[in-house]
Amino acid sequence: MSSGRDLFSLNDRVAIVTGALGLLGKNHCRALRDAGATVIVADLNGKACEGFAAELGGGALGVGVDITQRASVESLLRSALSARGHVDVLVNNAAVNDMFESPTAGAELSKFENYPLELWQKSLDVNVTGTFLCAQVIGAEMARRGQGSIINIASTYGIVAPDQSIYKKPDGSQSFFKSASYPTTKGAVIALTRFIATYWGEKGVRCNAISPGGVENAQDEYFVKNYAAKTPLGRMSRPTELAGALVFLASEASSYVTGSNVVVDGGWTAW
Repeated sequence: MSSGRDLFSLNDRVAIVTGALGLLGKNHCRALRDAGATVIVADLNGKACEGFAAELGGGALGVGVDITQRASVESLLRSALSARGHVDVLVNNAAVNDMFESPTAGAELSKFENYPLELWQKSLDVNVTGTFLCAQVIGAEMARRGQGSIINIASTYGIVAPDQSIYKKPDGSQSFFKSASYPTTKGAVIALTRFIATYWGEKGVRCNAISPGGVENAQDEYFVKNYAAKTPLGRMSRPTELAGALVFLASEASSYVTGSNVVVDGGWTAW
């Protein structure tokens, strides 16, 4: 009989993480490695992926990928299978979030009335189509083998609407509005998660989502204060605080969990 510690072990597992060079992506890679997995570091910049994989150790492999292109995702899978023989875990972490060149531009372009169609389309391409393609290509290989865990990184904004008031400065002005594209795409990711879970359940492939709340990343002090005031735990998440949920969903500890959305938000969505 497996011990509680063994249930969370990822020894002999191979895990692909997309968007692996970002703040959360790097922490996902470290958490999986620390649990025993061999990690495939996947992001747009192949050389940087190789560098981080070398830093990560544990047999990690760095592979460049454009998740919006099926041929690129297929190449990622071939590289993983050639180097490691199988894939057990897929973390669909890659996503885009709005960035504007200046506060003035952001104040106007982020408004719903003015939001550019090209930014909307880019979010759909990466956050939804990219997640779809990775799950379709890599998940099909898992289904062929009869086992696997797909973990889609969603967001609390896929569950509840953005609270625009937290982006207001102390003087009442606002240089940024959370756009419609991010919550729309993250809501789609949660719906896709349920679809995959029910479609491939009989093939032994589990699919779950993690919905993080706001994560500390050197934001303006006023924003951190505004966010913390609306969170029962009174603070933003540290970048490492998704590790427990991630390893749980990747491991045998969650062997009877599929189609779920694990919310890690300090209670943000509880009120």
